Amino acid sequence: MAEHDLTPILGQYLDPHLLIPSLEFLSDKKIYDEIDMLKSKLHLISKTNMIDYAIDIHKVIYPDQDAPTDLIQKRNNVFKKLERLDRANQPFLNMFSEPEVHEKLEKSRDTRDLIESLRVHGFKSEMLDHLYELAKFQYECGKYDKALEYLSILRLFTSQSDKHYLAVFWGILACHILMSNWENALEDFNLLKNHIDGSPTNSLVTLQQRTWLIHWGLLIFFNHPQGRDQLTEMFLETNFAKKQNSKQMYYTHALQTLCPHILRYLTVSVIVSKQRRQYMKDLVRIIQSESHAYRDSITEFVECLCVNFDFDAAQGKLRECEEVLNNDFFLVTSLGDFIENARLFIFETFCQIHECISITKLSEKLNLSEQDAERWIVDLIRNARLDAKIDSKHGHVVMGTQAVSPYQQLIEKTKAMYVRSQVLTMNLNRRSTVDPEKARNDF
Repeated sequence: MAEHDLTPILGQYLDPHLLIPSLEFLSDKKIYDEIDMLKSKLHLISKTNMIDYAIDIHKVIYPDQDAPTDLIQKRNNVFKKLERLDRANQPFLNMFSEPEVHEKLEKSRDTRDLIESLRVHGFKSEMLDHLYELAKFQYECGKYDKALEYLSILRLFTSQSDKHYLAVFWGILACHILMSNWENALEDFNLLKNHIDGSPTNSLVTLQQRTWLIHWGLLIFFNHPQGRDQLTEMFLETNFAKKQNSKQMYYTHALQTLCPHILRYLTVSVIVSKQRRQYMKDLVRIIQSESHAYRDSITEFVECLCVNFDFDAAQGKLRECEEVLNNDFFLVTSLGDFIENARLFIFETFCQIHECISITKLSEKLNLSEQDAERWIVDLIRNARLDAKIDSKHGHVVMGTQAVSPYQQLIEKTKAMYVRSQVLTMNLNRRSTVDPEKARNDF
């Protein structure tokens, strides 16, 4: 499964702290050599201030060796710096224990006015720089709750023109993700997304910000109940969105330019979506246009069904998809939903081109036993998701509506084109009889 693992690619766009859970997941799956995984984790953690964690991993890798001197020295330096930062921020943090300051924080609606009103309490602008440094240091130490507390205070004092404004938002988002506060994480994700989308900055910088946001969002999309729907809506337009000034094209551009591998996660989200039919056409278009840059079993499954109508190949790809999802840190929780909806997708597509289907053949397409396939279809019919009935005597599924032949489809489309042509002709004739000067004044 190593060839299907996207962690080395995704890791380029994730903060080291956000990447650690992925490495622990891979260790549990035994995809790579355990010692190699521990060395990778040690290398990653060495970039942070979680020194005790790094020392513990070093002991596992090298049980006969003492902890390296540089780690011990770094650990001492971390404690000294943390003590210094705590001491430097004490006056500012003590200020929040005053009832009058609390009252001003609740009433204030403008950052500048809040800062000015707190100057009588000893507030100085450099205090914000000290608090930002402390929040970042606590985050690097793995103290996400403390970092979130300080960053939340900073957000009250920073405006869009502030140098720490965007970093504070990214930090709060990371803390909520690492603390599994998915509701707050989704809310902050949308705030950050709106800020990036409305930013007048250089297009390359904005493109990079969107790419990072997409990757950080994966941790939310597959943990929050509405996350997968939001992932789909970021890239693919609904009928309503097509009438608006939608921004899906921005994220589609980011996907096509820098991260085509996100197609794996977008495809899974679409297949498990209740609006699958609505999104599938646009998804297939993106999959085909990016097939030269990225392909895997999941995107190929969609191509087999929607482009080639090769049900045998789709059945084989579905087995591969199960392995891929089971070994993907982000997708493993969606495995059950994906398999169920993928089978339904196969069945829907198969029914579009057949009026009467053998349960035996259908069980082969769905990779189920005949009894399980029949039970699965009965559940679909009972839940009113399928217009069909089962002929148990002959072992067939009979569709409730007759399939429209290709010839009839061609006739209907030709009739529609004829009507549209007539309307266009009438409109052109009407415009040709209107006085040009009057038409210009009306416009």
